[in-house]
Amino acid sequence: MRNRALLTLASLLLAATAFGAGNSGYGLTVLVDSAPRPEYFHNGTLYVEATRGASYSLRITNPTPYRVAVALSVDGLNTIDARHTDARNATKWVLDPYESTEISGWQVNDRTARNFFFTGERRSYGAALGQTENLGVIEAVFYRERRPRISEVAPRVQPRSDNEVGEPGGAPAPSTQPQKSEGLSDDYAATGMGHRERHEVESVDIDLEPYAAASIRIRYEFTPQLVKMGILPSTSPMDRRERARGFGSYCPEP
Repeated sequence: MRNRALLTLASLLLAATAFGAGNSGYGLTVLVDSAPRPEYFHNGTLYVEATRGASYSLRITNPTPYRVAVALSVDGLNTIDARHTDARNATKWVLDPYESTEISGWQVNDRTARNFFFTGERRSYGAALGQTENLGVIEAVFYRERRPRISEVAPRVQPRSDNEVGEPGGAPAPSTQPQKSEGLSDDYAATGMGHRERHEVESVDIDLEPYAAASIRIRYEFTPQLVKMGILPSTSPMDRRERARGFGSYCPEP
């Protein structure tokens, strides 16, 4: 099966090392200011702490000697075209052998992305599109390229298009019309569509194996929610005062 995929032109070649959460060495890492966010494993789910207003990027890593295509979604929306599909049929990012790259925003055309940033549910890109069922989750599904038979032709690089923001081939811009926000709360983290930045890509055809090689899912939440879940310790002044005691041992000398 031939799949449409995107190849980033500004990817970074790295050694075969797993970064962040992984499955068979494949990696998905959340970065803020180029630094990986600490990861917390809790009740079978991997969590990272979201910082309200902070821009972030996603590092995806291929540790194998094969090309792979990666279906990458944020809040249930494909980072390339904002569609909600199954991973097999999603438009994907292509990584060469032993390659890692950072995806820092929603791809709105073949030259431009708009950055990811942590925000509340009401201000999220998903809320602007009316797609709010999967807020707070990042997922990467990796498919390995099928080894070509001798009779097969090499994947063809498709001509670059001149799509503009909101046209087919890229994620749609948020609607200027007010969206329904019933049931949404800014106490919970989601991802917004931020400023524009240059990120050139080109379309390729790639023949993939029928089953995913790896799937990595990360949940992200603001600090108060992680504290409520028992994932992070409380830093409340009241908690500190509740732990206070009247007596210790002797008075220390200065």
